[in-house]
Amino acid sequence: MNIDHIGIVVKSLDQGIKQWIKSFGYHQATQRVLNTKQKVNVVFLEKKDSLTIKLIEPENEDSPIYPIAKKGGGLHHICFMVDDLEKNINHLKENGLFVLTPPQPGEAFNNENIAFLLAQNNLNIELIATLEKANRLQ
Repeated sequence: MNIDHIGIVVKSLDQGIKQWIKSFGYHQATQRVLNTKQKVNVVFLEKKDSLTIKLIEPENEDSPIYPIAKKGGGLHHICFMVDDLEKNINHLKENGLFVLTPPQPGEAFNNENIAFLLAQNNLNIELIATLEKANRLQ
């Protein structure tokens, strides 16, 4: 289990992208992807020898992350790459994590299954078992 990316809520993807490019030297790796289940727009940013960043913008006021964005945004989740989604979900449940979202297709990952769990200290964990990223820029 290794960290794949860090998810950060932003009020505006455009502003978030500009900040990460100008301030931290990242580049935009994907086009925007609308996640209809979570009502968010996401984009992945990358930098050589660094973790991938996923910026997350609420699609509208009905988005579950809208209250976070309204307060200025911030850390949303840490995503771990795993070799077997179900096996790792069971392992984490045995270690006290709570399943928030069972495996379901993730639109930002070309509909490969993803899952979300809640760890101690209100830490939101995403699990993926794919290298796929939708709308990757060439």
